[in-house]
Formats: sequence, C-alpha cells, structure tokens
Amino acid sequence: MPTSVRPRAARPTAPPAGRWRSAVVICAFLVAAAVGIGVALQHPLVGAEALVSSGSTTQPPQPAGGPAPSSASPSSSPSPSPDPVPSTPVLRMPGPVPAHGRGSFGYDDRTGGVLGRAGVLRRFRVAVENGSGEDAHAFGDAVQRALAGPGSWVDSGQLRLQRVGPGSRSDFTIYLATRDTAGRLCRAGGIDIRVGGVPYTSCRVTGKVVINLDRWRISVPHLVAAKLPLDTYRLYVINHEVGHQLGHHHEACPGKGRVAPVMQQQTLFLNGCRPNPWPYVDGKRYTGPPV
Repeated sequence: MPTSVRPRAARPTAPPAGRWRSAVVICAFLVAAAVGIGVALQHPLVGAEALVSSGSTTQPPQPAGGPAPSSASPSSSPSPSPDPVPSTPVLRMPGPVPAHGRGSFGYDDRTGGVLGRAGVLRRFRVAVENGSGEDAHAFGDAVQRALAGPGSWVDSGQLRLQRVGPGSRSDFTIYLATRDTAGRLCRAGGIDIRVGGVPYTSCRVTGKVVINLDRWRISVPHLVAAKLPLDTYRLYVINHEVGHQLGHHHEACPGKGRVAPVMQQQTLFLNGCRPNPWPYVDGKRYTGPPV
C-alpha cells in the first residue's frame, strides 16, 4: 500500500563568512549615523562651536548666569567700546556778552560758611548787575570756590572770610558788572580799566571788587590760546582783585617758565610765566618782584 511521505524541508545554506562580516560593518555604520543625527538635532550649535574652536579665534568664557555664547562668526562680534574721550575744558562762553545792563544789582542773599581757620574775619557781599544775564547765586558759588582754596588768601592762617547777605554788615562787595558799568564804577574810584577805549580789565576800588563781565565770560585771547580753562581764569581774577582789597599790589613774573604770581596782571600779559590762580602754591605764599 503506497505510503505518502511528507517531503523534508530543505536545510538553509549558511552564507559565506565574508558576507557576514560585511553585514555587521554596514549595521554598525547605520547605528552610528543614527546616533550622530540624533545628537545634532538635540544640540544644533555643536557644529558651529567646533568650527570656531578649530580656528585661530576662540569665544571667551561667559560668567556664571551671563548670556549664552553667540553663534555669530568672530568677524561679526561687536568690538569693545573705546574709552570715553575726556571732556574738553571750556575756554570761553559762547554768544554775545551784553555791554551794559540796568546799572542796579541783585545780591546773593545766602550767608556762607566761614573760610579759613584763624585770623581776622572779613565779611563780603556778592552782587550781580541786573540785565547782565548772570545769576547771583551762581556767581556767589564761584566766589566761594575761589576764596575757599586750597591756595586762596585764607591759607595764610591769619585771615578768615565770610559771605553775608545784603542786610548784614560787610567790609567789601564783589560785583559782577557789564563792561560799561564796570568802567563807570572803576572810574569813580580813580581807576581807568580801558584798553583801546573799551573797559577791558577788572578792578578794585574802596570797598568794591569789580569783575568785568566780558572777562568773566570770554577770558582773554592769550589765555584762550594757551588753553587755560575759563574756570581757572575766574579763580585768578577773583583772587587777584580780592588781593588788592586785602592790601596787595602788582607783582612781576619772577622768571621765564615759572609760575606767575597771582598779583601779576595775567589778564594783560604773562611775560614768559605760566598762568596761576592762587596766592599760595604748595602751601607757601608765592610772590614775584614788586611793580
């Protein structure tokens, strides 16, 4: 009786050893590529940082909590800000200076602190001509700075100065006046301040220190050419004219290249000296030959 016999399944044939090795290499490559793509997607700056680090320029480390590094190329990074340029000193005030005002004066009504540590106390008032465009308090502050020093007349240790209001007893008044009014006040005291027919300098007459508004605002050409700041000239002109009030007379330049004494007429000439606004230099009274 015929017997039905189920045919036996064919046994698979093993591939050659060389083909196994090729398959393993290909699989390993595919796995590594997939991992690399995943990392790149999670960290898109890795490539850029690698380019930067491989070049000659590297990004500086950021401080903790600071901003994240920029992905911009080094050429597009902002350059450091330059150091601030020092401000240029004012040599003269701009604009026209009024030649005359109303002839009347407004006063700084504040009482200032006593300047100086010992000696006789002399009180002064501060006044600004009405119509001059100047402020009495601002002028009073400038006078206070000039007479406080260090380097001012009170450094002698034998003098004290104090600004007082218009209703208080005073020994003298410091006026800021337009050139026409300054010329009139000085001429009334016997002093002619004209140069080329125009009231030019400042002056002191009995009980009055008169500062010419022209000089206060625009200094003088030879000091402007020497780049002397206007604030320094203002210190000088106050200390010079107050020096006259205190009994000091004109002095000459003691030698070319040396510092000018404050009682030299620096508004008119330097004669080889260097500008100086102070009667005391390095703590000592500085003088020149008498004129």
